[in-house]
Amino acid sequence: MTATAAQTRTAGARPATTVRRRSRRRTAVTVGFHTSGILISLAWFAPILVVLITSFRTFDDISANGIASLPHTFTLSTYVQAWNQGGLFQALVNSMIVTIPTVILTLLFSAAAAFGLSRYRVPFRRTLLLVMLAGNLLPVQMLLIPVARLTQQLNVYDTLGALIAVQVAFGIGFYTFVLYGFMRTIPHELQEAATLDGASTVRIFLQVILPLTRPALAALGALSFTWVFNDLLWSITLLQTSEKLPITAAVLSLQGEYVSSWSVIAAATVVAAIPSTIVFLLFQRSFIGGLALGSVK
Repeated sequence: MTATAAQTRTAGARPATTVRRRSRRRTAVTVGFHTSGILISLAWFAPILVVLITSFRTFDDISANGIASLPHTFTLSTYVQAWNQGGLFQALVNSMIVTIPTVILTLLFSAAAAFGLSRYRVPFRRTLLLVMLAGNLLPVQMLLIPVARLTQQLNVYDTLGALIAVQVAFGIGFYTFVLYGFMRTIPHELQEAATLDGASTVRIFLQVILPLTRPALAALGALSFTWVFNDLLWSITLLQTSEKLPITAAVLSLQGEYVSSWSVIAAATVVAAIPSTIVFLLFQRSFIGGLALGSVK
């Protein structure tokens, strides 16, 4: 009896010890995870904070104390100077003229292509998808000169229309590949039911498929807006007139050849980041939902 009771107490103590060890391990893992997350967030946010603080400093403060020092002055004149000197208003208008049509046309063409490839038996469907996706794997630097020469031969060089066409062309492949995965999981019974009700292909696409693909369209729309709005390489390649430059190229034009006012450049950078930040905040829920839906599918 005594030996049996001792064995029972020992057996009961072992699971309790195991539970404590597991609890300590979980606590250590949780603390390590959150600590790593905080450190990574600080490392990511530090350059943004430096730019934001620099935008409120004067040129004399930065010259005397260095750009990495603590601020000794606070001024809003840098934003006024950046707005006037860099022509940021016209640059923002140009960016919107390029970005909004690009996002709409890219999503429309990509959704139509994904609809045809995912809902119908198209010959060489996988080959087409791979070719469209492979176009996005080419380094953009290899295509700058050929595309610029092509726009010159077509007499559309230094126009916003050429920039829109290039952005749409280079975005269709990736967006079609993503939307194809979403549309492929939509039950064919919905399309068959709509066909029996007399709906045309265009009506099925607009009223059945597109509403079900809304999370993916919202996520891709937010990404497309950010990519196109913040693009610099194609802007400085296809545009030459200063009045037609978008916001990123206008910020670059503030860079001096010998002396640069870093506070003015930082202020222009903050202004340039505002539209993308607003779009992300507005579509944050749809963006995260689209990414989560894509991961499940």
